[in-house]
Amino acid sequence: MTSNESREPTSAERGSGLQRRRLLKLTGAAVATGTLAAASGTAAHAETKPKWDSKWDKTFPRSKKVDHKKVSFKNRYGIELVADLYSPKHLRGRFRALIVGHPFGGVKEQTSGLYAQTMAEHGFVTLAFDASYNGESGGTPRHIASLETFVEDFSAAVDYLGTRRSIDRDRIGVIGVCASGGFSLAAAQVDPRLKAVATVSMYDMGRAYRDGQGYAPILSEVNTLEERRLALAEAAEQRWAEFEGGTVRYGGGTAVPLKSSQQAAADEFAAYYATPRGQHPRSHALSLTSLGAITAFMPLAQIALTAPRPLLLIAGEKAHSRYYTDDAYRLAPEPKELHIVTGAGHVDLYDKVDLIPWDRLTGFFDKNL
Repeated sequence: MTSNESREPTSAERGSGLQRRRLLKLTGAAVATGTLAAASGTAAHAETKPKWDSKWDKTFPRSKKVDHKKVSFKNRYGIELVADLYSPKHLRGRFRALIVGHPFGGVKEQTSGLYAQTMAEHGFVTLAFDASYNGESGGTPRHIASLETFVEDFSAAVDYLGTRRSIDRDRIGVIGVCASGGFSLAAAQVDPRLKAVATVSMYDMGRAYRDGQGYAPILSEVNTLEERRLALAEAAEQRWAEFEGGTVRYGGGTAVPLKSSQQAAADEFAAYYATPRGQHPRSHALSLTSLGAITAFMPLAQIALTAPRPLLLIAGEKAHSRYYTDDAYRLAPEPKELHIVTGAGHVDLYDKVDLIPWDRLTGFFDKNL
């Protein structure tokens, strides 16, 4: 089997990240999925029904301070989204709520669930959902990236929360981690019901696919126009292959080799997703044929529309992705806050609870919701 084909990684490859290097060539936007699972075309396009059981299947320990239950609701495309709802114990009255979005290709059982559970400990009702086509949520084909739909998913979460009797619909905020930072900013631009937005280790996925992640501050490693064309041509050819029933491919393709800074970013993601620290069976790399649609995504195009609602942009001091947050802060209207976590990298803010600025997040939403 060639390196272009999807297959299940061996245990050795999971440990070393070799499978990531094979599947996630080029932009590393696919690397941001941080996942290793691969399947045949048939399996990838099959609908998966969620299993509603009480088993705790998260990558973080369960808190005794909050209540948890699984819920579902539909977005405006009719896709059923499955989510974990976390609530402070002994809930009384009408509460403020937070929506938490996961990284690209991630699932609610990882980073977003950790954030949701912890913020529930701080007094918020929180909702961590699986994006359409991924995790336990519906939508076919499986494991594709439809960024317009991913943005819509945040508004669908507002629909759900704002119709619960225990939620004050005028006090709903959002935390977007990694790619969901970009998705949540895009959602806030068109949905004024999101009253306050915080991003953590934000990724601009369109820019990552266009330029190649991880290059900052190595500007010489930005993908050239010709490299972009090669990548898009590979994804376009793959559409014919899959239309005729061929094997589905995942990741960013192999047309353009990873540059050194991009490889370093890939290795950082592998240290989370390719190890017990962050592995989850439903977290999956997204399809190569998604590349064209992602390339066109520009989540900061109308960022002025977020005003006068407040923004909090959080990034690690040493994060390879920090330039996304710096640029978003530069372009964003007031009121806005920038918080840089000393010594932290990109993935550190996924799960290293001693580095995640919980007090800053809590204070921001206490003030603005």
